[in-house]
Amino acid sequence: MDTYHVVLFLHLLALFIGIGAAAVISICLFRLRAAQTLAEAGPWGQLAGQVEKVFPVAILGLFGSGAYMTSDVWTWSTHWIDVSIAGLVIVVLQGPFVAGTRAHKLKQALMENGGGALGEKARRLACDPALWTASFANVGIVLGIVWNMTQKPGTGGSIAAIAGGYVVGAAIAWRFARAPVVETAPAVEPA
Repeated sequence: MDTYHVVLFLHLLALFIGIGAAAVISICLFRLRAAQTLAEAGPWGQLAGQVEKVFPVAILGLFGSGAYMTSDVWTWSTHWIDVSIAGLVIVVLQGPFVAGTRAHKLKQALMENGGGALGEKARRLACDPALWTASFANVGIVLGIVWNMTQKPGTGGSIAAIAGGYVVGAAIAWRFARAPVVETAPAVEPA
């Protein structure tokens, strides 16, 4: 066993940690979107707040192990690596500055809401398009980076993989970044 393969394992482990955390955040978003009361929303908001702390560890793990492998086997002028680093920078910025900021506004709205039914502000923020887009587009970018790691395309192909991942993630987010339709009971005619 050589150092490169140990670092490759750590790189993949960091990737799995990040993808796992993103999956939990996605479930939390869907449950927050569906919540009708603070009692329903609260646990999912708390879980999302705890899971978001994992992302810096995953990002540092990805960048640190990737930097080692680049220095050991590749070069810093390898096009797919340069584009993938740019994609990782977008994830690093979009995560806390877009998704994190919007999630904290949602948290504040839930805390201000008090018990009982969720108010309009909390329900609107649970469906915030920027929160959903940043969350799902980041997953798309990461999958584009994984494509680059496995296929090692040129500059154009690398950019297309990351841009395509972003667009697909954003499209999925926009599909769900709307308040769910609440079914009402049919009107009963008087006898």
